[in-house]
Amino acid sequence: MNDNFPTPHPASRSLPATATATVVPSATSPASHLPHHKLLAYTASLELLSAVRAASIRDATLRDHALRSAKSACLNAAEGAGRVTRPDKARAFAIARAEACEAAAAVEIAAASGEAASPAAAEVLRLADRVVALLTGLIR
Repeated sequence: MNDNFPTPHPASRSLPATATATVVPSATSPASHLPHHKLLAYTASLELLSAVRAASIRDATLRDHALRSAKSACLNAAEGAGRVTRPDKARAFAIARAEACEAAAAVEIAAASGEAASPAAAEVLRLADRVVALLTGLIR
């Protein structure tokens, strides 16, 4: 490869219609200028979502609830980053914080009822604690 040209960003490569890919631009990606990509709380929320998925909750209702809450934490953290006024930001970050707590509680309940492994729940709780701390700082 010619050293004078940068490697194309993974999102710019075309995939066959049948292929699927998960592309999460990093905060350091030159193609990313979105405000939430600079937010540690957003990145931590994505890690929380991944851990909730990895918990493999067997109860369909709890699994759905945990995943929806974890996704909502990500979305509201991103929304808060995109808001302009301090009260608008604080409101979105507060919702993201509550959703992270709810996701953690759903996984904790699943583990307590034997529907998820305790080590997976412990990882979710560790990550949720970080997300809550980061978002709490952004709310103030």
